[in-house]
Amino acid sequence: MKVKRIVANIAATDIGEADRFYRDILGLDVLMDQGWIATYGSPETPRVQISFLSEGGSGTPVPDLSIEVDDVDEACDRMKDAGFAIEYGPAEEPWGVRRFYVRDPFGKLVNVLAHR
Repeated sequence: MKVKRIVANIAATDIGEADRFYRDILGLDVLMDQGWIATYGSPETPRVQISFLSEGGSGTPVPDLSIEVDDVDEACDRMKDAGFAIEYGPAEEPWGVRRFYVRDPFGKLVNVLAHR
Protein backbone atom coordinates (compact mmCIF):
# COMPACT_ATOMS: atom_id res chain seq x y z
CA MET A 1 0.00 0.00 0.00
CA LYS A 2 1.31 3.45 -0.93
CA VAL A 3 0.21 6.93 0.03
CA LYS A 4 -0.54 8.97 -3.09
CA ARG A 5 -1.61 12.33 -1.65
CA ILE A 6 -2.34 14.11 1.65
CA VAL A 7 -4.84 16.98 1.79
CA ALA A 8 -5.51 19.27 4.76
CA ASN A 9 -9.24 19.69 5.44
CA ILE A 10 -10.67 22.84 6.99
CA ALA A 11 -14.20 22.95 8.40
CA ALA A 12 -16.09 25.97 7.06
CA THR A 13 -19.69 27.09 7.29
CA ASP A 14 -19.41 28.96 3.97
CA ILE A 15 -16.88 27.23 1.72
CA GLY A 16 -17.34 29.94 -0.92
CA GLU A 17 -15.40 32.31 1.33
CA ALA A 18 -12.21 30.43 0.39
CA ASP A 19 -12.42 31.68 -3.22
CA ARG A 20 -11.05 35.18 -2.69
CA PHE A 21 -8.06 34.08 -0.61
CA TYR A 22 -7.09 30.79 -2.26
CA ARG A 23 -8.23 31.32 -5.88
CA ASP A 24 -8.19 35.08 -6.48
CA ILE A 25 -5.11 36.02 -4.45
CA LEU A 26 -2.99 32.84 -4.27
CA GLY A 27 -3.98 31.70 -7.77
CA LEU A 28 -5.00 28.14 -6.93
CA ASP A 29 -7.55 26.43 -9.15
CA VAL A 30 -10.82 24.92 -7.96
CA LEU A 31 -10.09 21.23 -8.51
CA MET A 32 -13.40 19.98 -7.13
CA ASP A 33 -16.59 21.62 -5.87
CA GLN A 34 -19.50 19.48 -4.73
CA GLY A 35 -21.30 22.13 -2.71
CA TRP A 36 -20.28 20.71 0.67
CA ILE A 37 -16.58 20.39 -0.27
CA ALA A 38 -14.32 22.56 -2.41
CA THR A 39 -10.73 21.58 -3.12
CA TYR A 40 -8.18 24.14 -4.29
CA GLY A 41 -4.82 23.29 -5.77
CA SER A 42 -2.55 23.25 -8.74
CA PRO A 43 -3.06 20.85 -11.66
CA GLU A 44 0.67 21.11 -12.39
CA THR A 45 1.51 20.09 -8.81
CA PRO A 46 -1.22 17.61 -7.80
CA ARG A 47 0.14 17.20 -4.27
CA VAL A 48 -0.55 20.88 -3.53
CA GLN A 49 -4.15 20.80 -2.33
CA ILE A 50 -6.38 22.10 0.46
CA SER A 51 -10.08 21.38 0.99
CA PHE A 52 -12.85 23.32 2.72
CA LEU A 53 -15.85 21.36 3.96
CA SER A 54 -19.18 22.15 5.55
CA GLU A 55 -19.54 18.42 6.36
CA GLY A 56 -17.56 15.24 5.77
CA GLY A 57 -19.98 13.80 3.20
CA SER A 58 -22.58 11.08 3.80
CA GLY A 59 -23.51 12.79 7.07
CA THR A 60 -20.04 12.38 8.60
CA PRO A 61 -18.02 14.99 10.50
CA VAL A 62 -15.31 16.99 8.73
CA PRO A 63 -12.04 15.03 8.90
CA ASP A 64 -8.80 16.87 9.73
CA LEU A 65 -6.87 15.20 6.89
CA SER A 66 -7.61 13.16 3.80
CA ILE A 67 -5.00 10.63 2.76
CA GLU A 68 -5.34 9.00 -0.64
CA VAL A 69 -3.85 5.51 -0.89
CA ASP A 70 -3.61 3.00 -3.70
CA ASP A 71 -5.37 0.24 -1.67
CA VAL A 72 -7.92 1.41 0.89
CA ASP A 73 -8.79 -2.10 2.08
CA GLU A 74 -5.16 -2.89 2.85
CA ALA A 75 -4.85 0.42 4.70
CA CYS A 76 -7.97 -0.40 6.72
CA ASP A 77 -6.65 -3.87 7.57
CA ARG A 78 -3.34 -2.38 8.69
CA MET A 79 -5.12 0.12 10.95
CA LYS A 80 -7.23 -2.62 12.54
CA ASP A 81 -4.21 -4.91 12.97
CA ALA A 82 -2.40 -2.04 14.74
CA GLY A 83 -5.33 -1.58 17.13
CA PHE A 84 -6.84 1.61 15.68
CA ALA A 85 -10.64 1.71 15.76
CA ILE A 86 -12.35 2.44 12.45
CA GLU A 87 -14.90 5.21 13.08
CA TYR A 88 -16.65 5.09 9.69
CA GLY A 89 -16.64 2.66 6.80
CA PRO A 90 -15.13 1.29 4.76
CA ALA A 91 -17.79 2.72 2.48
CA GLU A 92 -18.32 3.21 -1.25
CA GLU A 93 -19.31 6.85 -1.67
CA PRO A 94 -21.50 8.23 -4.50
CA TRP A 95 -18.77 10.71 -5.56
CA GLY A 96 -16.43 7.90 -6.60
CA VAL A 97 -14.27 7.00 -3.62
CA ARG A 98 -13.99 4.10 -1.20
CA ARG A 99 -12.97 5.34 2.24
CA PHE A 100 -12.88 4.95 6.00
CA TYR A 101 -12.28 7.24 8.99
CA VAL A 102 -9.79 6.56 11.76
CA ARG A 103 -8.25 8.72 14.51
CA ASP A 104 -4.49 9.13 14.56
CA PRO A 105 -2.53 8.93 17.84
CA PHE A 106 -3.13 12.67 18.38
CA GLY A 107 -6.92 12.41 18.08
CA LYS A 108 -7.12 13.85 14.56
CA LEU A 109 -9.86 12.38 12.37
CA VAL A 110 -8.29 11.00 9.19
CA ASN A 111 -10.21 10.17 6.02
CA VAL A 112 -8.34 7.38 4.20
CA LEU A 113 -9.56 6.97 0.63
CA ALA A 114 -8.95 5.55 -2.81
CA HIS A 115 -10.61 6.71 -6.02
CA ARG A 116 -12.50 4.07 -7.99
